Amino acid sequence: MIVARTGNEAMAEAMRQINPDVVAAYPITPATEVVQLFSKFVNDGLVDTQFVPVESEHSACSACVGASAAGARVMTSTASQGLALMHEILFIAAGLRLPIVICLVNRSLSSPINIHCDHSDTLASRDAGWLQIYTENAQEAYDTTIQLVKIAEEILLPGIVSTDAFIISHGMERVELIDDKEIPKFLGERKLNYSLLDTENPITLGPLDLQDYFFEHKRSQIDAMNKVLPVIEKVQKEFGDKFGRHYSTVDEYKVDDAEVAILVMGSTGGTAKVAVERLREKGKKVGLIRTRVYRPFPKDAMTKALSKVKVVGVMDRSDTLSTLGGHLYNDVRSILYKAEKQPLMKNYVYGLGGRDISIEEIEDIYDELLNIQKSGKVAKDIVYFGVRGE
Repeated sequence: MIVARTGNEAMAEAMRQINPDVVAAYPITPATEVVQLFSKFVNDGLVDTQFVPVESEHSACSACVGASAAGARVMTSTASQGLALMHEILFIAAGLRLPIVICLVNRSLSSPINIHCDHSDTLASRDAGWLQIYTENAQEAYDTTIQLVKIAEEILLPGIVSTDAFIISHGMERVELIDDKEIPKFLGERKLNYSLLDTENPITLGPLDLQDYFFEHKRSQIDAMNKVLPVIEKVQKEFGDKFGRHYSTVDEYKVDDAEVAILVMGSTGGTAKVAVERLREKGKKVGLIRTRVYRPFPKDAMTKALSKVKVVGVMDRSDTLSTLGGHLYNDVRSILYKAEKQPLMKNYVYGLGGRDISIEEIEDIYDELLNIQKSGKVAKDIVYFGVRGE
């Protein structure tokens, strides 16, 4: 069924069809609508979810941990300061191997106070042990929410599916919904290894774990993350074969014969594709690489994509505040350290606090990358693109 939906509505629809056992949530702009709409589904009897309104995002994530440990399929939604308030519990959920899924709307972290899009919230939690998938549009947000539930439950790790604030979350788009009956068949029931409610087989959960076994338990969690990518690829293929929409961990657009490319995450990928088309009409060999899966980082697929171009502009909608540029830029530099083919690289930190980037501005970036290719030199490797006075 083809409908018009915002990104928030699309994720709420996916949650309705998933019909999780428990949703615990606290509202925060611009993700409020996701659980607000879902709470109406609960009230109208369209799902049989136990909806738990709590007093903070810290409490929301804590309630999700308890419910998931008891064996429930659990989801929530948040953004920005809400995710930051969950930060302590994110590590607990990941360490306990609980497959909780967060529908997240990317919004800048304060200060100053800002309710618009950048990626500073999720990237501040990139090392918490959660899977992170960044979507380009409402359709992808809908599809990925469904996929991520299955991925998380198979590998026993929590995950975040993110959309860009207002650009996707409140932008109305064409979305093709899957038939309600098909989603439960695709997901199946959550398979439990243990449950806090199984009194005949009691377990200890979250004990004090000192020098004796902490390292081994953490190593087990690391090993699970190392094994996630094949699971993601398998579920993406299953979804594509069944429903006709195929996704990859790294989205390549006209890269095979490109001389230069930009690398992005999120909604800017869609804008950049238009820029690629316009420049291709002028005979310029440009391409786009989009990181869909960010955690775990798809190093093999990314290295392969980057090896096809001579110059890459890495566009970060966040900054590490480390003097080393953006998060994506630093990850890419890391994986290229021992690569046989290393393109010249330039980091463009852009769009902080929701500042828009136009097709024309992306075309300017491509032109700069083409000039770098001709000269063979990068004059300044980190720039803050679109800042007044620069």
